[in-house]
Amino acid sequence: MAASVRSVGHKIGNLGVLSSLRTISTPRNYFTYVNEPSQPIKGKEPKWTTAEEAFQDLKSGDTVFAQGAAATPVALLKAMTEVGKKKKVENVTVCHMHTEGDAPYTDASCEGIFRSFSFFMGGNVRKAVAEGRGDALPIFLSEIPLLFHKEIIKPDIAVIQVSPPDQHGYCSLGTSVDCVRAGMSHSKIIVAQINKNMPRTFGDGIIHISHIDYAVKTDTPLPIHGGKPPTDVECKIGKNIAENLVDDGATLQLGIGSIPDAVLAALTNHKDLGIHSEMFAGGVIDLVNRGCITNNRKTIHKGRMVGSFLIGTQELYDFVDNNPFVEMLVVDYVNNTGIIARQPQMTAINSCIEVDITGQISSDSIGTRMYSGFGGQVDFIRGAAEGLDGKGKPIIALPSSTNKGESKITPILKPGAGVVTTRAHAHYVVTEYGIAYLFGKSLRQRAHALINIAHPDHRETLEKAAFERLKVMPSA
Repeated sequence: MAASVRSVGHKIGNLGVLSSLRTISTPRNYFTYVNEPSQPIKGKEPKWTTAEEAFQDLKSGDTVFAQGAAATPVALLKAMTEVGKKKKVENVTVCHMHTEGDAPYTDASCEGIFRSFSFFMGGNVRKAVAEGRGDALPIFLSEIPLLFHKEIIKPDIAVIQVSPPDQHGYCSLGTSVDCVRAGMSHSKIIVAQINKNMPRTFGDGIIHISHIDYAVKTDTPLPIHGGKPPTDVECKIGKNIAENLVDDGATLQLGIGSIPDAVLAALTNHKDLGIHSEMFAGGVIDLVNRGCITNNRKTIHKGRMVGSFLIGTQELYDFVDNNPFVEMLVVDYVNNTGIIARQPQMTAINSCIEVDITGQISSDSIGTRMYSGFGGQVDFIRGAAEGLDGKGKPIIALPSSTNKGESKITPILKPGAGVVTTRAHAHYVVTEYGIAYLFGKSLRQRAHALINIAHPDHRETLEKAAFERLKVMPSA
C-alpha cells in the first residue's frame, strides 16, 4: 500500500531530536513518518499511474483533502468520483476551499457516496449545500490550517496539483499554497497531478517528489478569470478608493474581481506601493511594470510581493512563474493579524453582499442561502485596523445597488443573513457615491453616513426606515 511506504520512510537513530518527524512503532522496528514536505524521503519514489488507478486506496469513510483555486486538480477529482461509484464506497468527505471547474462528487447521483465540506464555497458546490448534500464551515481563512494541525480534520488522501520536479526533485504547489501545505502534511496518502503548466513559485510551496505516493502526468491549462473591463460603477468605486484612501507607500490587500481591478487601474500615479494579500489580481502586473509597486517601504518581506493563492489570467500565471519578486506563503502566516498589522499603511480592500445602516456587513450569505465564506475579510479588516503605524485603512467596497436595482445598503440585513464583519470592525464603506467613515460614530451617525453613499433612489426610504429602527433621525 502506498500509505505504508510513505509512513515507513527510513530508519533513524535519535528520535528525540527530529521534531519534523512523527514516529510510529511496529513489533520489530521504529520508523519515521516524514510529514515535512521539503524533506526528501530516502529511497522513496511515487508510483506513476493513471488518474483512476491513483485512487485504488479510496475506501468508505475516508476524508479527502483537495487543493483549490487555480490549482484545483480537476482531472483527479473527476477520476476519484468515478472510482468511488465503481467501488460503491460510502460516506467519503471531500474537504476543500474554493475549487474551480466541475465538482462531480457533489452531483445528486453521488449522495451517500461523497459529501463536500467547504471551508470557502465556490459556485460549483452551492447547489449541493443548498439542497443539504454538502456542508459549509464558517471559519477565518487564517485558521483553516488549524483544522489539520489540531487533527480536527484528518485526511486519508490529499489530492493536489504541482509543477514537474526540478533537478533536485522538488515540485511546486504553484498558485495555491494557502492551507494546502497543512492539509497534505497531515494526509496518509498524497495523489498529485503533475502539470507542466503549473507555475513554479517561491516561498512555502515546495514538496519533494518522494512525498507523492501516486503521480499522474497531465498537460491542461489552468482556469482563467478576469480580463474584463470594469463597469462605470466599478470604475467610480475604484477611483474613490485610489484617490482618497490609498497613500504612496501603502501596502495593499485586494482580492480578485472587477472592483479590485478598478482600484489597481486607478493607482498608476502612486509610488512605492506594496502587496501583502492572500490573493491578488493581474492588475498588479501593470503597476509593477510602471514602477508603482516596489514593496520598498515594507518592513518585512521588503522588496517582495506576498500572496497565498492565485487565480487569474494566463498573464498572471506567467508573471509569478519562477519570479523571486513574488512569495507564496502559508495562509496562517499571510492572514495573521499580527503580521498584517506590521505592514506600513496597511490598506485592506474587501467586498460584501450587503451592509445595514448600523454597519453590519454580510459577505457569505444571501439571507439564509450560503453563498461563499468568511475568507480573509475579517483577518485583513482587523489587521489593518490594528496597524502598528496607526495608518491602516480597513475598507469595504460595494456597488450601491444590485443588478436588479435593489439597495445594497439596507435598513436591516436579510433575515438569516450572516454577519461576517461586525459593526465594531467596520471603518470605511465605499460605493460609487462616496465614502462613509464609521469608526467612532454612533448608530444614528453611521446611518447618516451610509445613507449618503446609497443610491439616490433609495435614500428617502432608508431614512424613514432608520427613524423607525433608531427612533431618531439619522444625523451627522
